[in-house]
Amino acid sequence: MAIVTGGGSGIGLAVSERLAADGLMVAVFDRDGDSAEAAAGKITADGGRALGAAVDVTQRDQIEGGVTRVREQLGRPTVLVNNAGTHAMDPFLSITPEKWYRILDVNLTGTFNCCQAVVPDMLDEGWGRIVNISSSSAHSGQQLMTHYVAAKSAVIGFTKSLALEFGPKGITVNTIPPGFIDTPMLRASEQKGRLGEGVEHHAARTPVRRVGRPEDIAATCAFLVREEAGYITGQVIGVNGGRNT
Repeated sequence: MAIVTGGGSGIGLAVSERLAADGLMVAVFDRDGDSAEAAAGKITADGGRALGAAVDVTQRDQIEGGVTRVREQLGRPTVLVNNAGTHAMDPFLSITPEKWYRILDVNLTGTFNCCQAVVPDMLDEGWGRIVNISSSSAHSGQQLMTHYVAAKSAVIGFTKSLALEFGPKGITVNTIPPGFIDTPMLRASEQKGRLGEGVEHHAARTPVRRVGRPEDIAATCAFLVREEAGYITGQVIGVNGGRNT
């Protein structure tokens, strides 16, 4: 069964629904408990099996409580998609220590927390799949997002190291750095004027000539967690329409 963090909306919701459609039981973890429950309810209504839990990935006790509930209701988790994240745009000199640590806590430490909570179950089962959602901004950097890019770049290094350590135990660890995906976060940036001429302007300049969809990320996750993807680990699988190569 699978745990998807930040699974109540955007990319996480698409991943949750896709894994459920592929036959996995899914636990939707989200800081917004109502969103988590709604996502789980929709999966159940569509014939799948799911539960929703209010989990803030920066809070170790909430993660451990959520994983305990998963074990009791759905069984040991052997798939983990670390999607929960947050971003901010700040001039470098205005980044306070509080902002810096908040971005790292959610994007990097949250991934660490969830892996430490779930890997023991994977070791017991002798099989596991971890997919960490990073960011295409780690390829090229991004002005006004030093804290975010630093955290997501660290997720890539974390992924590679974890893959080396647990490959002999039957656990693969890969990362997807999405690029220009049509999510509420992207549209909010557009409304704030942070995308210049807007989403469609940038889509027209993307090699595949469209904006990405959450389902594009979900499809890649769905492949990486399968048995036949067992020879793929420690890899950075870009899903960005050719914007980064």
